[in-house]
This record gives sequence, C-alpha cells and structure tokens, in this order.
Amino acid sequence: MQAIKRNVLLNPGPSTTTDSVKYAQVVPDICPREKEFAGLMKGLREDLVRIVHGDLTEYTSVLFCGSGTINIDVVINSLLPEGKKVLVINNGAYSARAVDVCKYYGLPHVELAFPLDQLPDLAVVEETLKDDPDIALVYTTHNETGSGILNPVREIGALAHAYGAVFAVDTTSTYAMRPINIKEENIDFCMASAQKGLMAFTGLSFIVGKRRIIEESKNYPRRSYYCNLYMQYDFFEKTGEMHFTPPVQTIYATIQALKEYWEEGEEAKWARHTRIYNSINKGLEDLGFRQAIRPEWRAGLVSCVIYPDDPKWSFDAVHDYCYERGFTIYPGKVSTTTTFRLCSLGAIDEQDIADFFTVFEEALHKFDIQVPVHYNDPVGF
Repeated sequence: MQAIKRNVLLNPGPSTTTDSVKYAQVVPDICPREKEFAGLMKGLREDLVRIVHGDLTEYTSVLFCGSGTINIDVVINSLLPEGKKVLVINNGAYSARAVDVCKYYGLPHVELAFPLDQLPDLAVVEETLKDDPDIALVYTTHNETGSGILNPVREIGALAHAYGAVFAVDTTSTYAMRPINIKEENIDFCMASAQKGLMAFTGLSFIVGKRRIIEESKNYPRRSYYCNLYMQYDFFEKTGEMHFTPPVQTIYATIQALKEYWEEGEEAKWARHTRIYNSINKGLEDLGFRQAIRPEWRAGLVSCVIYPDDPKWSFDAVHDYCYERGFTIYPGKVSTTTTFRLCSLGAIDEQDIADFFTVFEEALHKFDIQVPVHYNDPVGF
C-alpha cells in the first residue's frame, strides 16, 4: 500500500485519516442494491448504536447521505407532532442552525438564547418547559464546536423527560470521541457524521435513537421527502437499504474506520484525544495565548483561541504558513470576539502537536508577531 501525503488537520472536521481508511474506498464496483452491500450496512448500523452503548432492541441508527446539517434537518422536521413546539437551547453556532431549520419550515419553536461563552441556565430551561406544555421536542448541541463549550445534556435531558418532551442532541463533535452512554445521558436521539470522531470521510451522516419514537412519528406531519426519519428507517427495516443512493465508497471507508475504532477502544481513544488536547493547551499557554471558554466548561476537544492584540497578527497569514507545511488551523465562530480553533480529533497524537507548534511559532516570528503574544485587556482564560 503506497503511503499518501499526510496532513495534520486541526480544524473541527473532516479529520486526519489513516491510509487504511483511505484505501478502503478502493474496492470493486458494486451496485448498492445488492444483498452483499445491504449486509454491510446492517452491521454498520448496529455498530453505530453500540458506540453509544445503546440496546439494539430499544435503539437503532438511520443513515443519510449528506453532511452533519442533514441530521439537524431530519430530527427537527420529523419528530415534531402536529400542533407542538420545538425548544432550542442555543448557545452557539450549531444550535443556532437548528433555529434556522425551525424558521425555514415555519415550525412553532421557542429559542432560549444564551451567551456563546456561557452554559445554559437550567432554571430558565425548566421554567420554560413548565410554562409551555406544547413543547414536545427539546434540542441542543453537546459540544458547541464553534467555542468548545460542553453543554450539560444529562441535566437538560432529565428536565425534558420530566415535562414529557423528546430530547435530541447534536453530538457531531463528541460522538466516538468523548464516551457517551445514550441512556444514562437521557438522550433520545443523537447524531454525527463519518468524517468526525469515526475518522472516515464526508458524505455519510447518521442518527441514533429510540425505535419507539421513530415508529410513533409515522403519523406526524410530513415536512420533507428526502429528510424524513421514519421513511428512511422503514425502508431500512424492510429492505436493508437506504431509500436513495448511498455514498458507497464512504460507507466502505466508515466500516474500516469502525474496525479501527474497536481496535483502539473507547477509553484508549478518549485518552488519546485528551493527550492531544492537553498538548494543544500547553503549547498555547507557552506562547501566551488566551482562550474564550473557562477550562471547567470545555469539552476537551476544541481550543477556542482569542486573537492577540498585535497589529501584525494576521490569521490568514499564519494559516497559510502552517497550511503550506501540512498543518490546518481554523477560524472561530464566536461572534463576540475574534478567535481561531485548534481541535484534537482525527488520527493524530502528541508528536503531531509538537511538530505543529514548531511550525506555528516559526510563523509568529516570520510575521514579527510578539512572543509571548500580547493582550491589552485581561480577557480570556
């Protein structure tokens, strides 16, 4: 197997992949309607449930062809009963996207907006649920990837269930990285995409959730043809296939990535991501950089770094210097301040971070940016 040029992606996905995952796409051509391919998807679907410790009699996974945003669309438009409301707990760019989906479909919804660098106020969440019995679906994001904040999903889920609502969580940037037990976390539906924690490729997204609720949604209003959860689930159950053409090569790569996930092991993989994250934070601290999120509120996967107050600082220039040398960094999504992000996902480890900071510091010196970096005000952490 010929080695492929390796780039270290410190963006929040797609992630750095192994050569074995890349080459898993190189297979004989196959029609995805063959029984052989349907059998592959059955095992894949079951593994996706096992990753979050779901009981296969209670939980299932449903695959869709698309980026992670398709999951937000599917869950919101498919799981809202007639005459009921969605409650979106919004403290970041990806929960804000759920609000956009509600608006686009014209769905009744309540948006609880909190600052992007703050945790949701659980007392406000409970008061909202108590005051509005029409709320049937509660939605939030586990790790708001734009900032790196970790939302208290177990507590939110308990409140949702106490008031009779279904709880859906965008786990796109935690699934297969932070250990998740879907039942213990009070999650009815979680979701992710193959190119993130599984370290595969874009084009395959999936929702893991309760069979009973999916089957009940059969009689809910049909708001989308392609993005209907029950329709896709029912087709899988009857035929073993996706309703529409699946991303064949991505599925082969994802199956290989799952093999590598099980070989590494859940706890060992999370320990590796933690090593990477700690190495990133130490490198930033050594250079004087500050972050937007309190350490105790971080998910342990995204470092959200505040731009220094230096007239010579240019994210684009630093990005391009690193990119040309095989390292990718990414702009932030915190609207209240200018930030960039370094993420600890993908098939990388501590040595990659050490190599990155060598290049990163070279860039700072090349562009005559003060080191340690300077801030005019005592902001950040």
